[in-house]
This record gives sequence, structure tokens and C-alpha cells, in this order.
Amino acid sequence: MKKTSTVERLLKNMGNMHELGRQRAFELGNPFYAQFEEYGKYWCKELPTGEKYLVEIEIINDANGIPKEIKDTVIKKLN
Repeated sequence: MKKTSTVERLLKNMGNMHELGRQRAFELGNPFYAQFEEYGKYWCKELPTGEKYLVEIEIINDANGIPKEIKDTVIKKLN
């Protein structure tokens, strides 16, 4: 029987990738940003405390074009 690697198992179910990103963001004490179709051009910002906001974001890049900061503007509170 062939043993599958962790990476192969994760890639088989790509629906869980946003959950892994969310978990890691919270572990680092950062908010989690996600863009869903129902919000159009806006993003959902979730804090480790569970609060959710509809936000507009601006990504600030360094001289090499690598993102270094996210500035968000709260549109409304979702919960």
C-alpha cells in the first residue's frame, strides 16, 4: 500500500487551504484577510478575537515589489 505524504493529502483537498492560512495568521497574532464573491471588491478581515469586518485594503510593497504592509479601511462590522 502506497503511503501518501502530508503535502499530497493537503493538495487533494484544496478547500482547507484558507483555514490553514487563517490558523497561522492567528498564531502570529495577525488578522486574517479573505476575499469572498458576496463582498465584491471588498475583503473580510477577521481578528483572532472573532470580530469580522468588511474592509478595503491597500498593499504596500518595498523597493523590490515584495508586500511589506497591509493598510485597511473598515467599511462596516460584520458581526
